[in-house]
Amino acid sequence: MSLLIRAATIVTCTGEKLENGWLLSEGGEIKQIGTGPPPEAEEHLHEPNCVAMPGLVNAHDHMYQWATRGYEPDGTLFEWLTTLYPVWAHLDAELVRFAARAAMAKLLLSGCTLSTDHHYVFPAGRPGIFAALVESARELGLRFHPCRGSMSLGHSQGGLPPDHLVEQEDHILADTEAMIARYHDPAPGSMCRLVVAPCSPFSVSPQLMRESAELARRKAVRLHTHLAETLDEQRFCQEKFGRRPLELMEELGWTGPDVWYAHCIHLTDGEVQAVAAKQSGIVHCPSSNLRLGAGACRVEDLLAAGVRVGLGVDGAASNEDSNLAGEVHEALFVARLRAALQHRLDAPHALSAQSAWRLASAGGAACLGRDDCGTLEVGKRADVALFRLDGLAQTGIADPLVALALAPPARAESVVIEGRVVVREGQLETGDERAIAADLRQASERLRELSGV
Repeated sequence: MSLLIRAATIVTCTGEKLENGWLLSEGGEIKQIGTGPPPEAEEHLHEPNCVAMPGLVNAHDHMYQWATRGYEPDGTLFEWLTTLYPVWAHLDAELVRFAARAAMAKLLLSGCTLSTDHHYVFPAGRPGIFAALVESARELGLRFHPCRGSMSLGHSQGGLPPDHLVEQEDHILADTEAMIARYHDPAPGSMCRLVVAPCSPFSVSPQLMRESAELARRKAVRLHTHLAETLDEQRFCQEKFGRRPLELMEELGWTGPDVWYAHCIHLTDGEVQAVAAKQSGIVHCPSSNLRLGAGACRVEDLLAAGVRVGLGVDGAASNEDSNLAGEVHEALFVARLRAALQHRLDAPHALSAQSAWRLASAGGAACLGRDDCGTLEVGKRADVALFRLDGLAQTGIADPLVALALAPPARAESVVIEGRVVVREGQLETGDERAIAADLRQASERLRELSGV
């Protein structure tokens, strides 16, 4: 099937803006990009009031948390987790499915075409949770990198999670390997790739971290975990392991181009350079970091050092909106605030609108190891987000990337994944938004009843 997309402006891989441009996809791949008379195609998507840009990439998320939004609104990360762990202990496959479909729908409507999901809560005796995630993405048409996460270090062993919510490490490794065999597709244009992702230094043992890295490299899949998110985590690692978080990762074999970390707020100058030297990636989650009062990632320093940096919405329980365009806006302003607090006279130049959008597209794709996504160019996958420029918020601003960064849109006008239109005229084509919202409401209410919170 061929699809011709026409828009007021098309943003290419070099940042060039093609006025009255068009893009032709065939078989899910971009075949031509240009201006002037367009080629023939079997299907047409004409958006004369929109800018077409690379589909956005969400490089860190916890989709099950869509069923627990609004809890502990004023807590720190550890306070928030302590409140939520007992609630999450009641998760089952149906609850995860309802929450994930809501999270994915919101991401699609915000222009996201590729997302990861770091799922690490697997209550005993509740089968089918991971399958519910993968199947939900397949149904909605989202390109998906699910992470088989884990927690094994319970409270009695010095970890943060309650003992009843952690898994045995042998089971974690065996189930992770089984999920890779069942769902991982390494082929170009893949719609599903698996990731090995122990939760964090305060919820898994060093032994599990080592063995997880060995498993991932044996199976040629990527590695992901939380790192250096809060000062509480930094104190935990220094008291329990005698190491700063990044030092611990280096010791456990968790560095390299196949690794990307979430957050990395509390890095020293030397650690920024160490991450760059090892070619690891970092995901910036500005709204979540602000919501939890955790701090702000050193994005401009990381970029200057040559680190691959992407954007993520993080879990909905610490970011109740999950709008990637909103994260672009937050990233832009947070970088400038950090620079201003350092009394830098060039603070407004800390991060440009174009650079912020690159974090949300090519940067995220690089973190996830996708060289076939993240830019609009011939030979890449046909993943495209189209945003209107003629609304009250953006109209009259000359540069479309500036307009959309300074006034982030609530939703995309159209979204194309693998050459398939999944959002049209601001509405989901692959699901019923009202039914998904109703299911989410039911899931949230059931969790409150089960947990008594």
